[in-house]
Amino acid sequence: MNVNRTKIPFVAAILSLLLVGGTASAAGTKVAFVQVAKVLQAAPQVKAIKARIRKEFAKRDDQLVAEQKKLNKLKEKLARDAAIMSESEKKRLERDIIARTRKLKNAQSEFQEDLSLRQNEELAKLRKVITEVVVKVAKRGGFDMVLESGVVWATDRVNITDKVIRELKKR
Repeated sequence: MNVNRTKIPFVAAILSLLLVGGTASAAGTKVAFVQVAKVLQAAPQVKAIKARIRKEFAKRDDQLVAEQKKLNKLKEKLARDAAIMSESEKKRLERDIIARTRKLKNAQSEFQEDLSLRQNEELAKLRKVITEVVVKVAKRGGFDMVLESGVVWATDRVNITDKVIRELKKR
């Protein structure tokens, strides 16, 4: 490998300046972290969101449960009465069960997608509120930076999670 030997000391000097400079500037930086998962578990807004979504989707959920019960009754009827049914009645009931099963699976899938979409919409709104609260708590605490994830260990002194939760409870 052909390396220009005059560049090696120059690159080493630059790297050492960056390392020393980075350490010096980091010494005056006040860093905190927040456990967003814990905030999401403890925030009263989460309970309100769940209740609102449950109420919003309750009618559709009840309809799906009712359709499942109807389908189960038809399956029971087929199992119970298949021996005494005419072949055409039996075939008609089997086709009806297949069609209802397909329709129910599609409706359940659509319901799950809609529910997931609504939950994600509400979670995005809540994340925005949480971010605002984290910034407020960080500014009040004089922090220069707040980390959300990737923290392996930190003292309780820089963990602002409980402060964020208290602030969210005030809202």
